[in-house]
Parts: sequence; structure tokens; C-alpha cells
Amino acid sequence: MPVSLTVHIERWPIAGSFVISRGARTEATVVVAQLRDGALVGRGECVPLARYDQTPEGAAAILNGIADAVAGGLDRQGLQSALPAGSARNALDCAFWDLEAKRAGKRVHELAGLPVPKRVTTALTISLGTPEAMAAAAQKAAHRRLLKIKLGGEDDPARIKAVRQASPQAQLIADANEGWTENNLIENLRACADAGFTLVEQPLPADKDAVLGSIARPITVCADESIHDRSSLKALAGKYDAINIKLDKTGGLTEALALANEAERAGLGLMVGCMVSTSLSMAPAMLIAQRTHVVDLDGALLLARDRDGGLRYEGSEVYPADAALWG
Repeated sequence: MPVSLTVHIERWPIAGSFVISRGARTEATVVVAQLRDGALVGRGECVPLARYDQTPEGAAAILNGIADAVAGGLDRQGLQSALPAGSARNALDCAFWDLEAKRAGKRVHELAGLPVPKRVTTALTISLGTPEAMAAAAQKAAHRRLLKIKLGGEDDPARIKAVRQASPQAQLIADANEGWTENNLIENLRACADAGFTLVEQPLPADKDAVLGSIARPITVCADESIHDRSSLKALAGKYDAINIKLDKTGGLTEALALANEAERAGLGLMVGCMVSTSLSMAPAMLIAQRTHVVDLDGALLLARDRDGGLRYEGSEVYPADAALWG
């Protein structure tokens, strides 16, 4: 019996709203790919983003368009060249891994030759807002070990100072989501460094980040929108100190593992991140999280509710997925 692929779009309400420099959202829209081989089912989830010219409907159409090839024997290895890196390939790649694990009666980490995954400390995201609102949110979460602070608006130094005062013990990372400019870059990087932040993600637009290679960076600068898969690495030389690996950008766990290896050989630090989504999206990323310096897998915590059997969060720690969820 051939493997069948079905695709569906799901919408998950966000608790409150999620605000970054590009706008606010109250709902996470995900695309789920499901592979069925007799009684065995493998699943993968992706989050198409307008930032990368993707829509849920478009990703679903791409996946539906490859269903006949899957039924005809296309496998995970063939998928890497059949579809480009991006969210659609991510959902199907992770579904293949899940199905392979069920066929073999093993966990994905065993199939990939990786150590048994352990719990890790994850960041909790503080949405962009006024300095006062962000300080209040940070104070409420000050007991957590790692906070991710969304920046990218006017008066970011005030936000940085307010959040640090509200959470004096937490490790802080900043994410400007391409919201800074060459004019305020150095001031904002210095403000983060002075406040004891660990790193800053993607301060400048991906197509305007050349200046990063010509300044003395007082804090680790991590590429996010500027890095997708291994083909993106060469352009980062001299501009970034670390990369944020997201499976929706790499096109799945297969490329994410290869990207992590090549980035480390290039001397770059590693971070793993996620989109706002359910635990099904983050379960595969937990395998990447085992080797990264910073983990930001809080997407499910930002939802009003997660899917049944989701990842287990205890305080600042998140645990690897149970087999019933994925892998």
C-alpha cells in the first residue's frame, strides 16, 4: 500500500497578543502534514510566514502538489531536492522522520545517531510594547532563568533599561526582528551590552546588514532572518557571531542538523528558535536544542492552549517530546 499524504490548516488562538517590530497577531496558523502507511501515521507541522512570502494556503498547495510523488515512493532524502527550504518542506520532512521512527520502532534521535535528548532551559518571550508594559511583563516573569525581549521600536534603550531593572537576575536576549537602522544600531547594541544581555538577534534587515561587518560589536549578534539553510552561511562571514536555527527556515530537521554541523565548523555559535505554534512544531527542534547555547522554544506557551500531549514545561525547562506526540 502506498504512503498517503494529507494536509490540513489549523488555527490556534494566542493568549492575548504577540507583538514584534513587524506587527501583532492574535492567532497562530499552522499547516500539518500527515503521512499514513497502513496503521502507522507520521506528522509534521509548519508555520508559513508572510515575511518569507509564504501563506498557509500556499504551503498547503505545495504539499498537496507533491502527494502523488510521495505515493510513488518519494522519501525524505528525495524531498530535500524536490522542494526548496521553507515551511512546506519542514512539515513533510518532520512527518517523514516521525513515520520512519514508527516503522523502525525507535525514536528519531536513535535513527539520527544522536544522544538521548534531555530537558533544556528555554526562553520566554516578552512582546514589544512601551517600556512600562514590558517592564511589568518582565517583572511577572522575573523568576524565569531566560527571557527573550522583543525590540525594534522607537526608544529601545529605555525598554532595555526598564526590562533589566524589572528582571535583575534573569539571562536576557534581545530580538529586534530587523527593526533597527544603521543610525541607531551602535547605540542600541551598546545599551544591550551595558544591561548585560547575552546576545541580540537580527538587528538590521537581512538585505541591509553589511554594516555589521564594519563595526566593533560589543555583544554577540545572532543571525535570524539572514540565515535559512547552509546556502546562507557564506554571506554571514564577518557580520554575525551566531545563528538562530529554525526548522521553518531550514526546511526541516534534516537540513537543520546539517546546518548546525557546518555552522559550528565555521566558528558560529548556535541558537534554536521557533515560530508561535503548537508543540508539534517544536518537538523536532528539541533535538537541535541539545547542542545550542541558547534555546527559544516557547511557542506553545504563547498559545491559549496547546494540542493534546504537547511538550511538558516546568518553570524555565522544557522536556523532550513523548513518542505519542512526535518522533
